[in-house]
Amino acid sequence: MTQTALTNDAGRPTKGDMSRLMKLALIGATGLAGGCVNVTAPDKPIIINLNINITQQVVYRLDGEAKALIQSNPGIF
Repeated sequence: MTQTALTNDAGRPTKGDMSRLMKLALIGATGLAGGCVNVTAPDKPIIINLNINITQQVVYRLDGEAKALIQSNPGIF
C-alpha cells in the first residue's frame, strides 16, 4: 500500500491529520449553526425630551447719586 498525505504506512490517517480534520469539521459546524443578526430601523421616529431650566441672575449696583436721582424721579424709567 502506498502512503498518501492523509495516511500513514498502515493506510490510516495520522493523529495530526485527524486533529486537523476535527478542527475543520467543528469550524464548519459552527458556521452552519451560528445565528444571524438582523438590524432594522425603527418604525417610529426617535423622540428625545430635554427638560432645560435656564435661570439668569442680574446683579447691578448703582452709584449713590444715581440711586437718589431715580428715587426722587420715579417716572423717568
